[in-house]
Amino acid sequence: MSPHPDSSHGGDGTGRIGPGLGEGLPGGGRPRAAAPPYVLTEDTPVYVISVAAELSGLHPQTLRQYDRLGLVSPDRTAGRGRRYSARDIQQLREVQRLSQDEGINLAGIKRIIELENQVTALQSRVGELVDALEGAAATLQQREAAVHASYRRDLVPYQQVQQSSALVVWRPKR
Repeated sequence: MSPHPDSSHGGDGTGRIGPGLGEGLPGGGRPRAAAPPYVLTEDTPVYVISVAAELSGLHPQTLRQYDRLGLVSPDRTAGRGRRYSARDIQQLREVQRLSQDEGINLAGIKRIIELENQVTALQSRVGELVDALEGAAATLQQREAAVHASYRRDLVPYQQVQQSSALVVWRPKR
């Protein structure tokens, strides 16, 4: 089974699902506010379990088991049917590779996936903090420049103070 769109599903080979602009409207005219076309990404859940099994090279029952164990959790439809994305298919292949080629048990694979997800989240957070730090540094530099710009630039004559050994006694008036 091939994942390409065909005319029975409204696909036109552009990656959009459904009729194009102006199609299906009375008179074939354009709608007033054209909605952006549906864009498929690697996270878009589109594959039913049989197609996902074929694409990943696994048995559908294996996919169900991986879902129960939390290794690969596909999105669900309103009727609770599983819908796999291209990213899910890639993850299924990786789970199979770790299991078959590396000899890692499913509990170990689950831990590896959890740690990879944690690393990804931490890398994202570090990126956010770096951006915030750079923004704060830029703000600080702007404020510093504003303070320096506010300095008076008057010339003040400099007189060297003569040091003397004279003693001065001060007596307040009564």
